[in-house]
Amino acid sequence: MGMDRRRRALMALTLNFLALCLAVSALTTSYWCEGTRKVVKPFCQGPVFTKQSFCIMYNSSNINDTRLVQYIWETGEDKYVMRKFHTGIWFSCEQNINMTGEKCRSFIFVAPSNERGVLWLCIVAECLYILLLATGGLLMSLEVCHFGNVIDGLKLNAFAAIFTVLSGLLGMVAHMMFTTAFQLTVSLGPEDWKPQTWDYSWSYILAWSSFTSCMASSVTTINRYTKTILEFKHKRRNIEKNLKIKQKLLELDSPEQMWDMYISSVPSAAEELLDLSSNGRKLSNTSLFLDLNDLPDAQGEEYC
Repeated sequence: MGMDRRRRALMALTLNFLALCLAVSALTTSYWCEGTRKVVKPFCQGPVFTKQSFCIMYNSSNINDTRLVQYIWETGEDKYVMRKFHTGIWFSCEQNINMTGEKCRSFIFVAPSNERGVLWLCIVAECLYILLLATGGLLMSLEVCHFGNVIDGLKLNAFAAIFTVLSGLLGMVAHMMFTTAFQLTVSLGPEDWKPQTWDYSWSYILAWSSFTSCMASSVTTINRYTKTILEFKHKRRNIEKNLKIKQKLLELDSPEQMWDMYISSVPSAAEELLDLSSNGRKLSNTSLFLDLNDLPDAQGEEYC
């Protein structure tokens, strides 16, 4: 039973550590969502004689000369470029117009002003999620390394389960708040940020994987606590039952009563054997007395 409890404790601690690593990775990266933005190409700077993919080429190098007629050859969708972007809780980064490097800005200031409160609550909930998860993991580590009283280990187990469950609930709320804030920003955000296409990315998957591992750790911890309590109750019932039996034996006054109680607990076959043996013993004594009485007096005296 002790080895089984230790295995369950190690399993819960491993799941907690995995959830903590995934949560920290998701919080510190900016790939919760990614997609593309449709942006108009700027005019190419300087003399350009070949068509460029990220700027619009024209027939003259002097775009400020009003006496010249400027011609461009890009029409329709050729005038636009699809710039990739990725967004996290902290930052939103977008490719530069020349497709080299990135330009980042705070996602809090990108979100609409009436949704910034939700985003701040999301950040606070994520930080509390990681803090409670680390606290639960610390308590589980103390329980694994604890070799003293079993009752103290159960107390650590109970507090670890409470902290882990609370952290999981906070993590779920934080992830849902970010999802809501991002979707509202896509609809109501500034025009220079609105994406053409977008989808959830690997940081978002890490966040929900962390929540799954956290809940699995909490369920394992609660299950271990419940199983240990049930085992203790079962042992207590057995001990109380044995104590009652011993108390009844001690309350008996004479050995004959103890013998009768013992006989009453023996199976019927054993009772029959005991009856036969006792009857045989009585018959032999009776026959002996009869033989002595039947003897003559003289023979009886000589026998004596």
